Amino acid sequence: MGLKNDTWIKEMARDYKMIEPFVEKQVRDGKISYGLSSYGYDIRVADEFKLFTDVYSSIVDPKNFSPKSFVDIKGEYCIIPPNSFCLARSVEYLRIPRGVMGICLGKSTYARCGIVVNITPLEPEWEGHITIEISNTTPLPAKIYANEGIAQIIFLEADRVCEISYKDRKGKYQGQRGVTLPKL
Repeated sequence: MGLKNDTWIKEMARDYKMIEPFVEKQVRDGKISYGLSSYGYDIRVADEFKLFTDVYSSIVDPKNFSPKSFVDIKGEYCIIPPNSFCLARSVEYLRIPRGVMGICLGKSTYARCGIVVNITPLEPEWEGHITIEISNTTPLPAKIYANEGIAQIIFLEADRVCEISYKDRKGKYQGQRGVTLPKL
């Protein structure tokens, strides 16, 4: 398995629509950077957020998750309360080829502020918007900017394709659009 560079990522985006929309270079201009980097691709967070709330005193149960645990927010930014989190989604829709694995990691700009993006694997033949979990580990409110960089995907190409892909086993998050809550 090998780490893939910017030329390979560009070809895969063009030939397989692996990343849509695709930005061929790093964009900064006063924003948290996004777009193609040397050995990865920096995705953006969309303007749809599900902010965790305890207003209904729900129990967080991954086997029986209540949508009442969140408040929907749409806007240019989201303020995450201290020691809380939100769910969001990538602007980009991804289609991971069968012989490829993606690893989504939080950007260091946010990490240096105590804002953590959960590490997420992108399995072979998975496709959809990435649901992103963003945690504010600080005792202060934290601001997340919509349509700016939030995480980087690193792509690894296998020597041989997998026997059973995410699509083959009909993974529960296949083809997800928007912010997707936990499923059993």
